[in-house]
Formats: sequence, structure tokens, C-alpha cells
Amino acid sequence: MIDRKRTACFTGHRKIPAYDIQNIEKQLDKIIEKLYQKGVIFYGAGGSYGFDMLAEMAVIRARNRHKEIKLILVLPCKNQEKYWTEDNKTTFAEIKNQADKIVYTSEIYSKDCMHKRNRHLVNFSGYCVAYLNKNSGGTAYTVNYARQNGLEIVNLCGISD
Repeated sequence: MIDRKRTACFTGHRKIPAYDIQNIEKQLDKIIEKLYQKGVIFYGAGGSYGFDMLAEMAVIRARNRHKEIKLILVLPCKNQEKYWTEDNKTTFAEIKNQADKIVYTSEIYSKDCMHKRNRHLVNFSGYCVAYLNKNSGGTAYTVNYARQNGLEIVNLCGISD
């Protein structure tokens, strides 16, 4: 049985402005540390490029400090990176090799596999860390679904030192 109070998920946009990446990395490090202090040790992420990768790398950094932290990749299908850039494919392969667990919500791509992934992330979490800067699309759907399911939501968009 999953303890939702010990689990956080991430959701965010694929396209992140270059000027915002360093700030997001700092904010992710801070929020993961705060969540860890609350007892959160399981971190679920959707394995996409952009915000997901930044979050996954932040979890890996946190795990270097706190060995009990676990990175769980919840992926929409087995070939999701098929059309990605080579750089994103390489980074994703490195992250997958460091994940503690990988869950596939679908074997192959389908029109609803992303929604299945997003709902799975929320359904097993007590916290949702987001990078949301518009009220439409998959990230907005996931944050709204998290809100409806009573998750504590932290939106890193617009937060700075």
C-alpha cells in the first residue's frame, strides 16, 4: 500500500524558457528538501523532456544526500521518446538508468496514455509540484485533477529567490 503522505509527483511544461532553468533547478532542490523534512521519500515523475527531466535530476541530486529517497518514473508508453531530439533521448536514458522503479501505464502510445500517466501520478501522491504558466493543456489538467483529489500543490512558476 502506497502512503500518499510520503509521495510527491511532478507535472510541468515541456518547453521551459532558457532564462528560467537555473531558477527552477534551485526551487526544485528547495522544495524537495522541504518535502523530505515532512517525510516525503517517494517522488513520481512522468519522464518527459522539459520540467519532468529537471525534476527527475533534482530528485537524483537529493538522493545523493538522502539515500532513502526513491525516484519513480511513471511513463505513458514504452516508446515515448521516439521523436525526441538526440540530446533529450540521451538525458532520458541516463535518468532511466538511475530510477528506482519504472511503471508504464500503457504498452504503446494511444490518445489517452498521457492522461493515464498523469492520473496515475496524482492518484498515488499527497503532493504535486508543478511548473504551470497557462490554464490549458496536460499540465493544467493534471494540476486541476490534483486539486480535485486534495493534493497539496506547489507551483514553481513565478517563484524566485
